[in-house]
Amino acid sequence: MRIGTRGSALALAQASWVARRLGAEAEIVTIATSGDRGRAVADKSRWVSELEQALLAGQIDLAVHSAKDVPAELARGLELVAIPVRADPRDVICGAPSLKALAAGARVGTSSLRRGAQIRAARDDLEVVEVRGNVDTRLRKLADRECDALVLAAAGLQRLGRGAEAGGVLDELVPAAGQGALALEARPGALGAGALAALSDPEATVCVSAERDLTRALDASCETPVGAHARRLKTGMLELTGWVGLPDGSAWLVDRVCGDPEGIGLAVAQRMLAAGAAELLREAAAWPARSDPERGLTAWAAGPQAGCGPAVRGAGPGAGCGPVVRGAGAEREPAA
Repeated sequence: MRIGTRGSALALAQASWVARRLGAEAEIVTIATSGDRGRAVADKSRWVSELEQALLAGQIDLAVHSAKDVPAELARGLELVAIPVRADPRDVICGAPSLKALAAGARVGTSSLRRGAQIRAARDDLEVVEVRGNVDTRLRKLADRECDALVLAAAGLQRLGRGAEAGGVLDELVPAAGQGALALEARPGALGAGALAALSDPEATVCVSAERDLTRALDASCETPVGAHARRLKTGMLELTGWVGLPDGSAWLVDRVCGDPEGIGLAVAQRMLAAGAAELLREAAAWPARSDPERGLTAWAAGPQAGCGPAVRGAGPGAGCGPVVRGAGAEREPAA
Protein backbone atom coordinates (compact mmCIF):
# COMPACT_ATOMS: atom_id res chain seq x y z
CA MET A 1 0.00 0.00 0.00
CA ARG A 2 1.33 3.43 -0.98
CA ILE A 3 0.66 6.04 1.71
CA GLY A 4 0.80 9.68 0.63
CA THR A 5 1.76 12.46 3.01
CA ARG A 6 3.29 15.89 3.16
CA GLY A 7 7.02 15.98 3.86
CA SER A 8 7.13 17.86 7.16
CA ALA A 9 8.50 16.10 10.23
CA LEU A 10 5.05 16.04 11.82
CA ALA A 11 3.34 14.73 8.66
CA LEU A 12 5.96 12.00 8.27
CA ALA A 13 5.57 11.00 11.92
CA GLN A 14 1.82 10.71 11.42
CA ALA A 15 2.16 8.69 8.20
CA SER A 16 4.73 6.38 9.84
CA TRP A 17 2.32 5.78 12.71
CA VAL A 18 -0.33 4.71 10.19
CA ALA A 19 2.14 2.59 8.18
CA ARG A 20 3.23 0.63 11.25
CA ARG A 21 -0.37 -0.33 11.90
CA LEU A 22 -0.99 -1.37 8.30
CA GLY A 23 1.99 -3.72 8.14
CA ALA A 24 5.33 -4.15 6.41
CA GLU A 25 3.92 -3.76 2.89
CA ALA A 26 3.16 -0.05 3.40
CA GLU A 27 5.30 2.47 1.50
CA ILE A 28 5.39 6.19 2.36
CA VAL A 29 5.29 8.61 -0.57
CA THR A 30 5.99 12.29 0.19
CA ILE A 31 4.16 14.92 -1.85
CA ALA A 32 4.66 18.70 -1.64
CA THR A 33 1.41 20.69 -1.38
CA SER A 34 0.61 24.28 -2.28
CA GLY A 35 0.78 25.12 1.41
CA ASP A 36 4.29 23.68 1.65
CA ARG A 37 5.34 25.84 -1.29
CA GLY A 38 3.88 28.95 0.32
CA ARG A 39 1.29 29.55 -2.39
CA ALA A 40 -1.63 31.78 -1.42
CA VAL A 41 -4.72 29.56 -1.66
CA ALA A 42 -7.73 30.91 0.20
CA ASP A 43 -8.92 27.65 1.78
CA LYS A 44 -7.66 24.49 3.45
CA SER A 45 -7.21 22.72 0.10
CA ARG A 46 -3.67 24.13 0.00
CA TRP A 47 -2.62 21.37 2.42
CA VAL A 48 -4.44 18.47 0.73
CA SER A 49 -5.16 19.16 -2.97
CA GLU A 50 -1.96 17.62 -4.36
CA LEU A 51 -2.49 14.54 -2.22
CA GLU A 52 -6.04 14.24 -3.52
CA GLN A 53 -4.79 14.59 -7.10
CA ALA A 54 -2.31 11.78 -6.46
CA LEU A 55 -5.12 9.58 -5.12
CA LEU A 56 -7.30 10.24 -8.16
CA ALA A 57 -4.37 9.55 -10.50
CA GLY A 58 -3.65 6.22 -8.77
CA GLN A 59 -0.19 7.34 -7.67
CA ILE A 60 -1.00 6.58 -4.01
CA ASP A 61 -3.59 4.36 -2.34
CA LEU A 62 -4.13 6.27 0.89
CA ALA A 63 -3.55 9.86 2.01
CA VAL A 64 -2.85 10.75 5.64
CA HIS A 65 -3.97 14.23 6.68
CA SER A 66 -4.24 16.18 9.89
CA ALA A 67 -8.04 16.23 10.16
CA LYS A 68 -8.06 19.96 10.94
CA ASP A 69 -6.50 20.63 7.50
CA VAL A 70 -9.16 18.76 5.52
CA PRO A 71 -11.79 21.00 3.84
CA ALA A 72 -15.46 20.37 4.58
CA GLU A 73 -15.96 19.25 0.97
CA LEU A 74 -13.62 16.60 -0.43
CA ALA A 75 -12.56 16.25 -4.05
CA ARG A 76 -15.14 14.37 -6.15
CA GLY A 77 -14.42 10.66 -6.17
CA LEU A 78 -12.76 10.52 -2.76
CA GLU A 79 -13.92 9.82 0.79
CA LEU A 80 -12.61 9.72 4.34
CA VAL A 81 -12.17 6.02 5.05
CA ALA A 82 -10.93 6.15 8.66
CA ILE A 83 -10.41 8.46 11.63
CA PRO A 84 -7.89 6.77 13.99
CA VAL A 85 -7.85 7.19 17.76
CA ARG A 86 -7.49 10.86 18.59
CA ALA A 87 -4.62 12.49 20.43
CA ASP A 88 -5.15 15.41 22.82
CA PRO A 89 -7.18 17.97 20.82
CA ARG A 90 -6.33 20.95 23.02
CA ASP A 91 -3.99 23.88 22.54
CA VAL A 92 -0.99 24.27 24.83
CA ILE A 93 1.27 27.16 25.73
CA CYS A 94 5.07 26.91 25.65
CA GLY A 95 7.26 29.31 27.59
CA ALA A 96 4.69 29.97 30.32
CA PRO A 97 2.28 27.93 32.48
CA SER A 98 -0.81 29.81 31.28
CA LEU A 99 -2.07 32.94 29.55
CA LYS A 100 -2.90 34.40 32.96
CA ALA A 101 0.74 34.07 34.01
CA LEU A 102 1.94 36.36 31.21
CA ALA A 103 2.68 40.00 31.94
CA ALA A 104 0.74 42.70 30.11
CA GLY A 105 2.35 43.37 26.75
CA ALA A 106 3.89 39.90 26.49
CA ARG A 107 4.30 38.62 22.93
CA VAL A 108 2.43 35.38 22.20
CA GLY A 109 3.40 33.60 18.98
CA THR A 110 1.03 31.74 16.68
CA SER A 111 0.29 31.45 12.97
CA SER A 112 -3.35 30.47 13.60
CA LEU A 113 -6.08 33.03 13.00
CA ARG A 114 -8.35 31.15 15.43
CA ARG A 115 -5.76 31.03 18.21
CA GLY A 116 -4.90 34.69 17.72
CA ALA A 117 -8.55 35.73 17.97
CA GLN A 118 -9.20 33.64 21.09
CA ILE A 119 -6.01 34.81 22.78
CA ARG A 120 -6.98 38.43 22.14
CA ALA A 121 -10.50 37.75 23.43
CA ALA A 122 -9.06 36.25 26.62
CA ARG A 123 -6.27 38.80 27.16
CA ASP A 124 -6.55 41.99 25.09
CA ASP A 125 -3.43 43.31 26.85
CA LEU A 126 -1.22 40.71 25.16
CA GLU A 127 0.52 41.18 21.81
CA VAL A 128 -0.14 38.36 19.37
CA VAL A 129 2.75 37.99 16.92
CA GLU A 130 2.92 35.79 13.83
CA VAL A 131 5.34 32.89 14.21
CA ARG A 132 5.47 30.51 11.24
CA GLY A 133 7.40 27.38 10.35
CA ASN A 134 7.32 23.78 11.50
CA VAL A 135 7.15 22.88 15.18
CA ASP A 136 10.94 22.77 15.62
CA THR A 137 11.31 26.16 13.90
CA ARG A 138 8.68 27.75 16.10
CA LEU A 139 10.21 26.36 19.27
CA ARG A 140 13.60 27.67 18.15
CA LYS A 141 12.07 31.13 17.64
CA LEU A 142 10.70 30.97 21.18
CA ALA A 143 14.17 30.03 22.46
CA ASP A 144 15.61 32.98 20.50
CA ARG A 145 13.11 35.29 22.28
CA GLU A 146 11.25 36.26 19.13
CA CYS A 147 8.22 35.83 21.36
CA ASP A 148 7.62 35.37 25.09
CA ALA A 149 5.29 32.41 24.71
CA LEU A 150 4.09 30.14 21.94
CA VAL A 151 0.73 28.43 21.41
CA LEU A 152 0.74 25.08 19.62
CA ALA A 153 -1.41 21.96 19.32
CA ALA A 154 -0.78 19.44 22.10
CA ALA A 155 -1.05 16.57 19.60
CA GLY A 156 1.71 17.89 17.36
CA LEU A 157 4.16 18.16 20.22
CA GLN A 158 3.25 14.69 21.48
CA ARG A 159 3.66 13.05 18.06
CA LEU A 160 7.11 14.60 17.68
CA GLY A 161 8.16 13.47 21.16
CA ARG A 162 8.29 17.05 22.43
CA GLY A 163 5.32 17.07 24.76
CA ALA A 164 7.54 18.24 27.64
CA GLU A 165 7.88 21.61 25.88
CA ALA A 166 4.31 22.49 26.90
CA GLY A 167 4.06 24.66 29.99
CA GLY A 168 0.31 24.31 30.35
CA VAL A 169 -2.94 23.37 28.64
CA LEU A 170 -5.19 26.18 27.37
CA ASP A 171 -8.63 24.81 28.19
CA GLU A 172 -10.08 28.29 27.61
CA LEU A 173 -9.40 28.05 23.86
CA VAL A 174 -11.84 26.11 21.66
CA PRO A 175 -9.72 23.91 19.33
CA ALA A 176 -10.07 23.75 15.55
CA ALA A 177 -12.45 21.14 14.15
CA GLY A 178 -10.57 17.86 13.91
CA GLN A 179 -7.58 19.04 15.92
CA GLY A 180 -5.59 16.13 17.33
CA ALA A 181 -7.09 13.63 14.88
CA LEU A 182 -5.83 12.09 11.65
CA ALA A 183 -8.05 11.71 8.59
CA LEU A 184 -7.34 8.92 6.10
CA GLU A 185 -8.62 9.56 2.57
CA ALA A 186 -8.93 7.14 -0.36
CA ARG A 187 -10.97 6.25 -3.41
CA PRO A 188 -14.26 4.51 -2.50
CA GLY A 189 -13.77 0.74 -2.42
CA ALA A 190 -10.07 0.95 -3.27
CA LEU A 191 -9.04 -0.50 0.08
CA GLY A 192 -10.49 -3.52 1.81
CA ALA A 193 -12.45 -2.86 5.00
CA GLY A 194 -10.16 -5.24 6.87
CA ALA A 195 -7.09 -3.15 6.09
CA LEU A 196 -8.53 -0.15 7.91
CA ALA A 197 -10.51 -1.85 10.67
CA ALA A 198 -7.63 -1.68 13.12
CA LEU A 199 -7.14 2.03 12.42
CA SER A 200 -10.68 3.40 12.60
CA ASP A 201 -11.81 4.59 16.04
CA PRO A 202 -15.60 4.94 16.46
CA GLU A 203 -15.37 7.57 19.20
CA ALA A 204 -12.96 9.81 17.30
CA THR A 205 -15.09 9.40 14.17
CA VAL A 206 -18.25 10.56 15.96
CA CYS A 207 -16.56 13.60 17.51
CA VAL A 208 -14.68 14.74 14.40
CA SER A 209 -17.78 14.23 12.23
CA ALA A 210 -19.83 16.47 14.54
CA GLU A 211 -17.14 19.16 14.48
CA ARG A 212 -16.90 19.03 10.68
CA ASP A 213 -20.70 19.14 10.37
CA LEU A 214 -20.70 22.32 12.47
CA THR A 215 -18.07 24.14 10.43
CA ARG A 216 -19.65 22.96 7.16
CA ALA A 217 -23.07 24.29 8.21
CA LEU A 218 -21.49 27.61 9.23
CA ASP A 219 -19.83 27.75 5.78
CA ALA A 220 -16.61 28.65 7.59
CA SER A 221 -13.21 28.77 5.92
CA CYS A 222 -9.61 28.86 7.09
CA GLU A 223 -9.79 32.64 6.63
CA THR A 224 -12.21 32.97 9.55
CA PRO A 225 -11.57 32.29 13.27
CA VAL A 226 -13.74 29.26 14.09
CA GLY A 227 -13.39 26.61 16.77
CA ALA A 228 -15.34 23.37 17.22
CA HIS A 229 -14.80 20.67 19.80
CA ALA A 230 -16.88 17.60 20.63
CA ARG A 231 -16.48 15.17 23.52
CA ARG A 232 -18.46 12.25 24.89
CA LEU A 233 -20.02 12.74 28.32
CA LYS A 234 -20.50 10.04 30.95
CA THR A 235 -24.22 10.13 30.15
CA GLY A 236 -23.46 8.93 26.62
CA MET A 237 -24.48 12.24 25.08
CA LEU A 238 -22.13 14.32 22.97
CA GLU A 239 -21.13 17.82 24.06
CA LEU A 240 -20.30 20.11 21.14
CA THR A 241 -18.82 23.59 21.58
CA GLY A 242 -18.60 26.12 18.76
CA TRP A 243 -16.74 29.45 18.69
CA VAL A 244 -16.77 32.20 16.06
CA GLY A 245 -15.08 35.58 16.43
CA LEU A 246 -13.35 38.50 14.81
CA PRO A 247 -9.58 38.32 14.31
CA ASP A 248 -8.89 41.01 16.91
CA GLY A 249 -11.05 39.27 19.54
CA SER A 250 -13.28 42.32 19.90
CA ALA A 251 -16.47 40.34 19.24
CA TRP A 252 -17.19 36.64 19.46
CA LEU A 253 -19.98 34.09 19.73
CA VAL A 254 -19.79 30.78 21.60
CA ASP A 255 -22.32 28.01 22.08
CA ARG A 256 -22.33 24.61 23.72
CA VAL A 257 -24.99 21.93 23.27
CA CYS A 258 -25.34 18.46 24.76
CA GLY A 259 -27.36 15.89 22.85
CA ASP A 260 -27.47 12.91 20.56
CA PRO A 261 -24.52 12.80 18.11
CA GLU A 262 -26.87 12.56 15.12
CA GLY A 263 -27.46 16.07 13.83
CA ILE A 264 -25.77 17.90 16.70
CA GLY A 265 -23.35 19.74 14.41
CA LEU A 266 -26.18 21.20 12.36
CA ALA A 267 -28.15 22.03 15.53
CA VAL A 268 -25.29 24.05 17.03
CA ALA A 269 -24.66 25.80 13.72
CA GLN A 270 -28.31 26.81 13.42
CA ARG A 271 -28.30 28.25 16.94
CA MET A 272 -25.10 30.17 16.27
CA LEU A 273 -26.39 31.47 12.93
CA ALA A 274 -29.57 32.64 14.65
CA ALA A 275 -27.37 34.50 17.14
CA GLY A 276 -25.40 36.31 14.42
CA ALA A 277 -22.57 33.96 13.44
CA ALA A 278 -23.06 34.65 9.73
CA GLU A 279 -22.52 38.38 10.27
CA LEU A 280 -19.38 37.72 12.30
CA LEU A 281 -18.03 35.34 9.66
CA ARG A 282 -18.66 37.84 6.88
CA GLU A 283 -16.96 40.59 8.84
CA ALA A 284 -14.03 38.33 9.73
CA ALA A 285 -13.59 37.28 6.08
CA ALA A 286 -13.32 40.94 5.07
CA TRP A 287 -11.05 41.84 7.97
CA PRO A 288 -8.08 44.07 7.11
CA ALA A 289 -4.52 42.89 7.70
CA ARG A 290 -4.26 45.20 10.71
CA SER A 291 -7.33 45.77 12.83
CA ASP A 292 -8.37 49.03 14.45
CA PRO A 293 -7.61 48.90 18.21
CA GLU A 294 -10.25 51.57 18.82
CA ARG A 295 -12.98 49.40 17.32
CA GLY A 296 -16.41 49.68 18.96
CA LEU A 297 -17.68 46.74 21.03
CA THR A 298 -21.11 45.14 21.35
CA ALA A 299 -22.66 42.35 23.43
CA TRP A 300 -25.91 40.42 23.11
CA ALA A 301 -27.26 36.89 23.53
CA ALA A 302 -29.64 34.54 21.75
CA GLY A 303 -32.57 32.97 23.54
CA PRO A 304 -32.04 29.64 25.37
CA GLN A 305 -32.93 26.19 24.12
CA ALA A 306 -34.27 23.52 26.46
CA GLY A 307 -31.45 21.56 28.04
CA CYS A 308 -28.74 23.90 26.76
CA GLY A 309 -27.25 27.26 27.57
CA PRO A 310 -27.93 29.99 25.03
CA ALA A 311 -25.51 30.97 22.34
CA VAL A 312 -23.51 33.80 23.87
CA ARG A 313 -22.11 36.73 21.96
CA GLY A 314 -19.72 39.12 23.63
CA ALA A 315 -17.11 41.76 23.10
CA GLY A 316 -13.56 41.46 24.34
CA PRO A 317 -12.50 38.99 27.05
CA GLY A 318 -15.03 36.73 28.68
CA ALA A 319 -16.44 34.20 26.22
CA GLY A 320 -18.38 31.68 28.28
CA CYS A 321 -21.00 28.97 28.09
CA GLY A 322 -24.40 29.26 29.68
CA PRO A 323 -26.83 32.14 30.22
CA VAL A 324 -24.16 34.82 30.65
CA VAL A 325 -23.27 37.80 28.47
CA ARG A 326 -20.05 39.61 29.31
CA GLY A 327 -18.57 42.83 28.00
CA ALA A 328 -15.00 44.02 27.56
CA GLY A 329 -12.80 43.61 30.62
CA ALA A 330 -14.71 40.71 32.22
CA GLU A 331 -12.74 37.66 33.21
CA ARG A 332 -13.10 34.60 31.02
CA GLU A 333 -14.49 31.54 32.72
CA PRO A 334 -12.47 28.41 31.90
CA ALA A 335 -14.18 25.93 29.61
CA ALA A 336 -15.22 22.67 31.17
